[in-house]
Amino acid sequence: MEEFVGLNPEEVVEKVSDSLGCSPTSAEVAHYFDKHDELQHLRKNFVVPRIKDLPTSDLELVDGEKECIYLVGNSLGLQPRKAKQYIEEELDNWGKMGIHGHMIGPRPWAWAENTIEELMANVVGAKKEEIAIMNGLTVNLHLLLLSFYKPTAARHKILLEEMAFPSDHYAVESQIRLRGFDPQTSMLLMSPKPGEKTLKTEDILEVIQREGESIAVVMFSGVQYYTGQLFDMARITEAGQNMGCFVGFDCAHAAGNVELQLHDWGVDFACWCSYKYINSGAGGIAGAFIHEKHKDTIKPALLGWWGHDLKSRFQMTNKMELQPGVHGFRLSNQPILLVCPLQASLEVFNMTSMLALRRKSLLLTGYLEYLIKRYYTEDPSEPQKPHVCIITPSDPRQRGCQLSLCFSVPIKSVFEGLEKRGVACDIREPSVLRVAPVPLYNSFSDVHRFVEMLREALDTSTQGEKWK
Repeated sequence: MEEFVGLNPEEVVEKVSDSLGCSPTSAEVAHYFDKHDELQHLRKNFVVPRIKDLPTSDLELVDGEKECIYLVGNSLGLQPRKAKQYIEEELDNWGKMGIHGHMIGPRPWAWAENTIEELMANVVGAKKEEIAIMNGLTVNLHLLLLSFYKPTAARHKILLEEMAFPSDHYAVESQIRLRGFDPQTSMLLMSPKPGEKTLKTEDILEVIQREGESIAVVMFSGVQYYTGQLFDMARITEAGQNMGCFVGFDCAHAAGNVELQLHDWGVDFACWCSYKYINSGAGGIAGAFIHEKHKDTIKPALLGWWGHDLKSRFQMTNKMELQPGVHGFRLSNQPILLVCPLQASLEVFNMTSMLALRRKSLLLTGYLEYLIKRYYTEDPSEPQKPHVCIITPSDPRQRGCQLSLCFSVPIKSVFEGLEKRGVACDIREPSVLRVAPVPLYNSFSDVHRFVEMLREALDTSTQGEKWK
């Protein structure tokens, strides 16, 4: 759909509907987008659950044989079709070869993660040498902060969002305590201004400028998990480093979702999980990044034998030959059964590019926004009509796939109504429904079907309220 590059999603939807001679809300528009989607073939590489297999579906309301409307890749991505094959290959190797699987096979266990580092690097805009596949996100965040957070009496603060993901908040809090400082004075938390739902880049930069001499680390999300806001990582990095701060990002909701250029932006460090947009399965192995400029100066605080140079690792000399950069931060061998599904997913990413995925994503999420606003913008002339408020930034450059929705009716009844109708999305307390059409496998018809199911769920919820 090259002809639409440069147009905003609303313009595209209305241009297509005019050419088709139909309403912008017609399913014909979705079908047109799907027919002309250069990435639609990627969907076949994933297992999409059928409605009848979802435990919350009400088969009296929907056809159980249809594929579900899976819009929760921001929480858990779909299973890559080759994941099962790759796992079974390694179970088979284990059974047939035993210990020899460490050195022989399609992905020798002793360095299996090394074979997919370049694929991961492509997803996050890094060099292969700047990437390590290891541990879980919070473990990696702790390892990174142990080396990058070096507080002094004058410079001891860590700047982060007040609504950072709880695990990030806990990690930062405990790192501050570990160094003998008080989180009450060393955690600098940023909140949106009164009446606003998201943080403005200018406000973040102003705080960095004002407080920078006391900030040791700026630690933000790439994409905010609750609001779906995409932070301007390049400008935040530049501002923080200009004030002498290290700058790091939790990219859990950014990796595989938006275009990242961790190397080019000069980000000091980053970490991410791989089970959301990168589809490695629940609890999948995570990733870490340290910019190459730190490869000889930033050392791990904790050592393990997987940080030892592979050439001499198995000589067992007990004399550490530390690998440079992030590879030296690895502690132990990675679980091969977690490497397999990650490989299966990264191979699908390698069939396209983050640029192409992002281009589709802008239209896909923009189409969702268009339909929601068309149907559910608050109308003062109809005060009883349910309405939806989108708290995610309306500027496509400031968001990824996800839209975060608030409702004028009880959110749990809406959520339950959607689940009964074969929709997979999720709630985040206190009051947000997160909906994330993922360009790797979601279609425009998925979005149109979702809005239809949302209408039914809202109608049912509203009727239920009337009878209370």
